[in-house]
Amino acid sequence: MTTPLDNPRAPALHRARVAVSALFFCNGAMYASILPRYPEIKTALGLSDAAYGLAIAALPVGALVSGLAAAALVRRVGSARLAAYGSVVLALAILAVGLSATPLLFALALFTVGLVDSVVDVAQNAHGLRVQRGYGRSIINSFHAIWSLGAVSGGLLSAGAVALRLPLAAHLSLTGALFSAVALLALRSCLPGPDEVGRRPGRTAGASVGGSLAALRRIAPTVAALALIAVAGVTVEDVGGSWSSLYLRESLGAPGALAALGYISLVGFHFLGRLLGDGMVDRLGQRAVARLGGLLAAVGMGAALAFPTVPSTLLGFAAAGFGVATLVPAALQAADALPGLRPGTGLALLTWLMRLGFLLSPPVIGLISDASDLRTALLVVPFAGVLVLVLSGVLRPRS
Repeated sequence: MTTPLDNPRAPALHRARVAVSALFFCNGAMYASILPRYPEIKTALGLSDAAYGLAIAALPVGALVSGLAAAALVRRVGSARLAAYGSVVLALAILAVGLSATPLLFALALFTVGLVDSVVDVAQNAHGLRVQRGYGRSIINSFHAIWSLGAVSGGLLSAGAVALRLPLAAHLSLTGALFSAVALLALRSCLPGPDEVGRRPGRTAGASVGGSLAALRRIAPTVAALALIAVAGVTVEDVGGSWSSLYLRESLGAPGALAALGYISLVGFHFLGRLLGDGMVDRLGQRAVARLGGLLAAVGMGAALAFPTVPSTLLGFAAAGFGVATLVPAALQAADALPGLRPGTGLALLTWLMRLGFLLSPPVIGLISDASDLRTALLVVPFAGVLVLVLSGVLRPRS
């Protein structure tokens, strides 16, 4: 197996890895740059909670609309160029969100953000997996860790802009220009040539449309299993962001500052899991890492819900975050290597299904909570861990 140390293309691969990391960082930073400023947009537009919720829902809807077209765009434009140029368009769409003068324009701008972000997401993952094939070992988890770092950085920049009372338009213009420039600069170091380079014969290169449809029918159960694994991962992430503080504060009586540690525990160990994920995957294989992670999430959060205290719950969220850290990258890698599909098709399809699951999971948790209580609803986390244990056989074993 060729590695960067004995590969004559090592310098180019290293530059490409840095470039893809920059694209992931910019995407995370741009996405997070607008989030802390949603409250002031809501106030400025005079939106009710219901109207605000409907407007926010336009973003995932836009992502679902464009998601399945991403594969064709990757083949036509190239994954690197699509990721870089798409980042510029994404910056403009996020600026439009901040400049929206009416609720309708706000919703349309968010819809556009979803349209563009879904395509950029597929493109940067496609190029990252292409670089990984050149390395001959797992590096995809590091890209997703960099995305998380970018999101934290974008959120901090936004919080600083709020503290300095920087106008929203000026803030988004500056950050958009900065991250667009970084993305275009990164494009110069991405791998040249078609995205089929480096794929194993008989996998996805050169497949016809009809061949892809026939292959898709044959591998539909595998696609469904990969989608459920990815949805399990993003559902646990959403629980940490949307429900952990509420559960700690209202169900366990934790004070506000302590309640916020639920999300911090989950996202912090999630980031750590992605930093360590590539080494674990190379040693154990995707399948074993997913099984261990699913077991950790199921046992850790299950014990926290069985013995509900603030310390046990914080440990439970930490275990769940670490356990699911590699699931989405693993599922994306497996989908990209599905046999018989045209380049980018498996990746785009899985991303679309994952976003659909992410859109549906919050209301499902809310409905369960209304029918019983939030503690019962959070059983979705250990259930996600068990689901991963059952389905992880579709992932790659240690080679």
